[in-house]
Amino acid sequence: MEFPLPGWPLFRLGFRPFYLGAAAFAALAVPYWVAALLGVAALPATMPPLLWHAHEMLFGFAVAVIVGFLLTAGKAWTGLSTPRGATLAVMATIWLAARLAALGAPYAMYALLDALLLPWVAGVLLRVLWKSGNRRNLPLGAVVVLLASSNLAFHAAALGWLSIDPLRALYAGLALIVMIECVIAGRVIPAFTMSALPGLKLQTPPWLERAALATTALSLAAWVLLPVNPITAAGFSLAALLHTSRLWHWQPWRTKARPILWVLHMAYAWLPLGFALLAAAQMRFVSTSVGIHALAVGATAGLIVGMITRTARGHTGRPLKASRLEVTAYVLVLAAAVVRVALPLLAPALTADALIAAAVAWALAFTLYLWRFGPWLVSSRLDGKDG
Repeated sequence: MEFPLPGWPLFRLGFRPFYLGAAAFAALAVPYWVAALLGVAALPATMPPLLWHAHEMLFGFAVAVIVGFLLTAGKAWTGLSTPRGATLAVMATIWLAARLAALGAPYAMYALLDALLLPWVAGVLLRVLWKSGNRRNLPLGAVVVLLASSNLAFHAAALGWLSIDPLRALYAGLALIVMIECVIAGRVIPAFTMSALPGLKLQTPPWLERAALATTALSLAAWVLLPVNPITAAGFSLAALLHTSRLWHWQPWRTKARPILWVLHMAYAWLPLGFALLAAAQMRFVSTSVGIHALAVGATAGLIVGMITRTARGHTGRPLKASRLEVTAYVLVLAAAVVRVALPLLAPALTADALIAAAVAWALAFTLYLWRFGPWLVSSRLDGKDG
């Protein structure tokens, strides 16, 4: 008997296939990368190894989570349907096909597959937001368009069609992902904290919200577009101070007994740290890599592991309380960030050891996620509701 695809739980809502795919990819790709760096494995010749690693962690791993989140949140924000069933299956298949194509297909085929998903998602999101009159979230749709554009610019540069350093396009991708984090975290972290702690009222001054986002956007744009310079360093330093103040207003110390909350606060703390490190890199005090990994591992992966556990619990009808296994995953991701950033900075001779330790912690964290959430993501909600 043929099973109707739209009824298969895995494709009922965007978070299901994309969270599952992102976690599986994360658990495999980082150990593979470190093994290749150490000469234990050979990376495919599709593109230079560093470009493969940077691109696939941004546009493979992080983008998969963003797509899953936005397709799910878009429905909640607007009350309108986002892709499901066969359409969602095609979207997930395109994402997976691009990851596989990166391992050995002709580059043009890989680039074509990889360039298809984000414009599609941007169109879906902008359509439901516009149709529902949800103007507040339209800028997020615009950011996804820019993210798609940075991905196209990367592939065009890699193919020699655009005379820019492909790394600049990847910096733009990271910058846009960080901006998405700044916007979404500014909404959900205080809201989740107040919801879980009755009686707590968190109020961030509107001027601080505007200043933090504006300074961050301008500093990241300068980082992507300009050579190293002291003005960009000053901008990042100011952004670090503003985001530290923003986090202080959310009273993170009150979340110590609730791991599903403190993981988000601790991950957010990596944003000002990353900006401070990028400021130092602009002054040539440290390498740009440490700032990038503070943002990419500490902030991005930390927020991701916190959000893909919380939202998956909520959307599968389960309690919003992290188990010991999930807490272990939180600690492992944040530990991977500490090791990946701190050891190369403080003890360069231990960089290889830091890469191995961080990769092991990272892979274990996302393997634990798959162990716990994999069966939930492919099964119907506990409460029998759709989604």
